[in-house]
Amino acid sequence: MRVGVLALQGAVSEHIRSLENAGVEGVAVKHSEELSELDGLIIPGGESTTIGKLMRKYNFIEAIRDFSGQGKPVFGTCAGLIVMAKEIEGGEDAHLGLMDIKVSRNAFGRQRESFETDLTVKGLDNPLRAVFIRAPLITAVGDGVEVLSKYEDEIVTARQGHLLVSSFHPELTDDYSLHAYFVEMIKQAKQP
Repeated sequence: MRVGVLALQGAVSEHIRSLENAGVEGVAVKHSEELSELDGLIIPGGESTTIGKLMRKYNFIEAIRDFSGQGKPVFGTCAGLIVMAKEIEGGEDAHLGLMDIKVSRNAFGRQRESFETDLTVKGLDNPLRAVFIRAPLITAVGDGVEVLSKYEDEIVTARQGHLLVSSFHPELTDDYSLHAYFVEMIKQAKQP
């Protein structure tokens, strides 16, 4: 099984390490044609407006929509969550518009308000160490979206079918359990 990490911005090598710890091959994806060779895709953090511009420049928007349209799992972390959302508060146009969620950018404040906490995530056996850096929040979810975790009553992890998002950076700790959860989603998606 090969899982790609969109390599336009963000902690690409850290996601690849977490995927490998979860027992699959992680590959950096720099060209949209590479998606055809993958079973799943992670869109990492960074700056959502910049990621959106780079995705348009390098023809990733339609390619990732097609990838998702085939039922292949996509996991967005931090800015990746914003890029996957159908609606972004504050007037920014949606990028991929894959997931029926509304998000607020930088909802947890600036860089200096970054923090770590232990989160209980539905589907994981143990609390997950979560790193929040200028993190977005999910402010509303559609009918088909399952909330997997909240922090102080705010939604920070959610799933809609083959789509997974987190407000935080699961790749910045040694805990790869959310990546393992995503790998299980991919295995389920591959079953006939």
